[in-house]
Amino acid sequence: MNQTNQQQMLLQRAAEAIARRDPQGALQLLDQADALGRTHNGLLNRALALRLIGDFRGSLAVLDDALSMQPYDFIALLAKAAMLEKLGGEKIAAETYRNALKIAPPRSQCPPAIVAQIDHADGVVQRHAQALRDHMRSAVEELRASVDPSTLDRFDEGLEIYAGVKAPPKQEPILLNYPRLPAIPFYDRTLFPWLGELEAATPVIQAELTALLEDSLDEFAPYIAYPKGAPVNQWGELNHSRKWTSLWLWKDGEKQQSVCDRCPKTTEILEGLPMARQDGFAPTAVFSALEPHTHIPAHTGSANVRLLTHLPLILPGPARFRVGNTTREWKMGQAWVFDDTIEHEAWNDADEMRVILIFDVWNPYLTPAEQTLITAMMKAQQAFMVAR
Repeated sequence: MNQTNQQQMLLQRAAEAIARRDPQGALQLLDQADALGRTHNGLLNRALALRLIGDFRGSLAVLDDALSMQPYDFIALLAKAAMLEKLGGEKIAAETYRNALKIAPPRSQCPPAIVAQIDHADGVVQRHAQALRDHMRSAVEELRASVDPSTLDRFDEGLEIYAGVKAPPKQEPILLNYPRLPAIPFYDRTLFPWLGELEAATPVIQAELTALLEDSLDEFAPYIAYPKGAPVNQWGELNHSRKWTSLWLWKDGEKQQSVCDRCPKTTEILEGLPMARQDGFAPTAVFSALEPHTHIPAHTGSANVRLLTHLPLILPGPARFRVGNTTREWKMGQAWVFDDTIEHEAWNDADEMRVILIFDVWNPYLTPAEQTLITAMMKAQQAFMVAR
């Protein structure tokens, strides 16, 4: 038997000894295998054998040797975190558990024992993050009273991100990720001085919406309508469903004249606002209706060069909206502007239908000349794809 085969036989016998809970026998076999050359698998088995006899420090040292051979070995990193927890508690182990979770394989590919360890690691990381958050909150509590509430809301989110309780919001546009635009979930109202004018027009828009609902409810079409065979992902429940329907006033820059004719005052109000105008792309303006106790799952929009405006028109009860880490409730007469390329979702918790008006505006951090250039670029991309 050559040296390589002999070493493999010894490693196999050592693994079998560990399986039958004979760590001392396994260590003797591993000593023989190591005399023929140290291997990564041999080190992992040695660490496990040492753990079984209660030598946690020895196991930790061997795991460091294994990780020096393969720094991104998930099992070795997870085992190292477990040893750190044994020796020093959750606080000491949390960072190593967090690093292990970053490289964890999909749960579906893991045996039940590993899934249980992943769940334990996740629990340790979450408890550590929450404890750190609470500690930092307590440390800064006396300073909070001197800070403006709007700034305080941002600080609180920053503290939770710093602690690891929440992830920072990020833009994930489906179509265009334009550089150097800030990832702001809900934009400051002062950037949109026309919001007050829009909010004051709520009763006028509500009256025309009421007439549409009475006469043309069947024209509200499912908002999600994937063709047969297309992957629907999170939209399975809402695909072709009347739980979430819409009636468009503008769609991809094209005015829906028959609808606009039936709500002329709403159309006039919208035309007087700085909607995004991109031939073939924008504006978009739509009445969005959500049935009772319906959830719109988390998703992102098409391009961060545009933002969405929401104006609630029918709110029969509680209705929530989350963008990034921020969740708000719609309130009648109050509009907001948000970045829909940040993950967002909505809930109608009421017993009746909720309706809001949605339309897009340019991101305020773009100049008019840049808006023109972006539109030309997008049209060029569209023409290229059609020609191909």
